[in-house]
Amino acid sequence: MANEVNFPAANVIRTNEDDSSTIKLVPAANAHFGSQQGNSRGTSGIHRNDWDLLNLDASMRHANISGAGPSQSSVYCQSDTNNFGVKFPPNYNWQATKTSVKERFSFMFNNEILADVHFIVGRGEAQERIPAHKFVLSVGSAVFDAMFNGTLATKLEEIELPDIEPAAFLSLLRFLYSDEVQIGPETVMTTLYTAKKYVVPALEKACVDFLERNLCSENAFLLLTQARLFDEPQLANLCLDNIDKNTNEAFSADGFTDVDLATLTAVLERDTLRIRESKLFQAIQRWAEAECLRRHIPVTGENQRAALGSALSLVRFPLMTVEEFASGPAQSGILTDRETVQLFLYFTVNPKPSVGFLDVPRSCMSGKELTVSRFAQVESRWGYTGASDRIRFMTDRRIFIAGFGLYGSIHGPAEYDVSLQLIQTTSNCVLGSNRTTCSCDGTNYTFRVMFKNAIEIQPNISYTASATVKGPDSHYGTKGQRMVTVDCHGDGKVTFQFQYAAGNNNGTSVEDGQIPEIIFYT
Repeated sequence: MANEVNFPAANVIRTNEDDSSTIKLVPAANAHFGSQQGNSRGTSGIHRNDWDLLNLDASMRHANISGAGPSQSSVYCQSDTNNFGVKFPPNYNWQATKTSVKERFSFMFNNEILADVHFIVGRGEAQERIPAHKFVLSVGSAVFDAMFNGTLATKLEEIELPDIEPAAFLSLLRFLYSDEVQIGPETVMTTLYTAKKYVVPALEKACVDFLERNLCSENAFLLLTQARLFDEPQLANLCLDNIDKNTNEAFSADGFTDVDLATLTAVLERDTLRIRESKLFQAIQRWAEAECLRRHIPVTGENQRAALGSALSLVRFPLMTVEEFASGPAQSGILTDRETVQLFLYFTVNPKPSVGFLDVPRSCMSGKELTVSRFAQVESRWGYTGASDRIRFMTDRRIFIAGFGLYGSIHGPAEYDVSLQLIQTTSNCVLGSNRTTCSCDGTNYTFRVMFKNAIEIQPNISYTASATVKGPDSHYGTKGQRMVTVDCHGDGKVTFQFQYAAGNNNGTSVEDGQIPEIIFYT
């Protein structure tokens, strides 16, 4: 019978009437064990006096015990009670259902079973009391090891951690107990902080990898701030590269105005930003307005200047056009009257006065410089009467126009006065311009004329390249191509489509003329 105890050589007693979890078997006075009566420790390996110490756990499902002679005695336990009618506690014998060390440790995560320390994590209503096990924590973290086992080990049974968020601390414990990483956009930064505090580099790396995978222009400034705070140079560099490549989007993101001044300054110092200085000024003006609100002071030009501090000097006002400067910075109230007058003089007179702001163009392109050539053959001669050579084009992806390649003199080395413009065809808006003097070597090779700043252009929008040249007759191109695809050396390809620019264009067309090359970066 399953519920029968058939053990003639022993008496069954309850060790404690109030404690139903433990049963003790006490041998009868004349009982003998083993195959020989004279052998005090028979073949069963059980000494008669050992029975006084033997406890049968109430949760045992089945235990076979050898008795005297040929008879076998068995104890059978049902699911909730043993054969003595004794109930056993929940989760008892949980070890039997876990087949590996990892499963057993994972079961103990955030579990009161065997817990020998508790953490009071967080503040206020969000505070949580979290159980843990000193051994597991000490094995996974040198900080916990010192906390529990060092010369100044704590004796507290409850440890307060007000600077840690409960979700982040649980993520840390889960990793220490099971090697599992559970992080998301809402918890990754607090988990990174926690992993750094308790020196768990594997979890720290998992957090950084998560951030790198989810980095985009919308969160680049936010993550850059956190990367600098947590001293993560690799992540910081990735954020800076993203800002370089997507400068307009990054400065337009909602989180941009929340960055600290040190992070803003670090970005403004870069020579690799792909943005016009006028738009850069608009962005830092928005940041200064937000900073005034954070300081609870009026949004005035004077207060915005104070909020920006030395960061204002990193805006390269001389690279703006006079129209951009007049419609923006000159009316902002952020610049002093003296600075405004000096900059207007810089735009209009020669020699140019010192203005206290950098006038060196940002090298806002990354990767290798690329050139699209639209002519298959070079001929002579091409004259100049004051009209602009112009050609329309569009691309199938966003690129940055750095300048044009132009044909030079057919009479040997010479100098040319050149005025470049890049125009958005539909709106007739001038996106960039430069006026300069260039030299050519007298061969049929092109010479380069560059804009002050690289100009971002968008895919599938028509632009007009314009060059007004003053100088001797030059070479010109023939057998022009309407569509040219350029291999971008590991960064995909870009396709240019060229079209005739209506109006007075000095004769330049798709088939022949000037502006044989467009210099660009991806």
